[in-house]
Amino acid sequence: MTEPGLRERKKRARTGAIVDAAQRLVRDRGLDAVTVEGIAEAAGISPRTFFNYFDTKDDAVLGQQSLDVDDDAVTAFVAGGPTGRLLDDVEVLATQMLATMAGSHDRARRAFALMEAEPRLLTRHVAWLEEHRADLAGLFARRAERAPAAVDPDFGSMVLFLVLRAAGDGWERSGRAGELTDHVGPAVAALRAVART
Repeated sequence: MTEPGLRERKKRARTGAIVDAAQRLVRDRGLDAVTVEGIAEAAGISPRTFFNYFDTKDDAVLGQQSLDVDDDAVTAFVAGGPTGRLLDDVEVLATQMLATMAGSHDRARRAFALMEAEPRLLTRHVAWLEEHRADLAGLFARRAERAPAAVDPDFGSMVLFLVLRAAGDGWERSGRAGELTDHVGPAVAALRAVART
């Protein structure tokens, strides 16, 4: 995977500034007292620019954007690659997804703390996950057209989300050692071990 260009780095920096502003305001004032206009002002952007990055204020607080997966990774996965073995390819896709997610580990921790304080945010997070699980099921369906597998697309997307979640849990248990991507391989290895028992 290549390093992001200047434009992408600027986009990520602005995204981070919006999330930081939203999280700070909600922590200090509560979710209901915070508006998109207030977040935009705190981040130094216009409300119109805000909507180029996030659909709602809740998404900004959680740092939830569209799930952008690298075009090359999608093309390889849909074509039945990059290895031709489904679980190995899920590992590659999960690693790529975690590597390109904008944001920091601190932002993610703050988002989870705010979900505990503001249950409506948890509801939005679950809805966001479901939206993207359906998108990822589409990738598995497209792959099945070219490389048939004995796995239902919905089940495949759930496996991918399980790997992502397990990697995150492993990273937390390790005291947040290294990068999230370091924990994808062990998550897949644990899944293989369960399948063998």
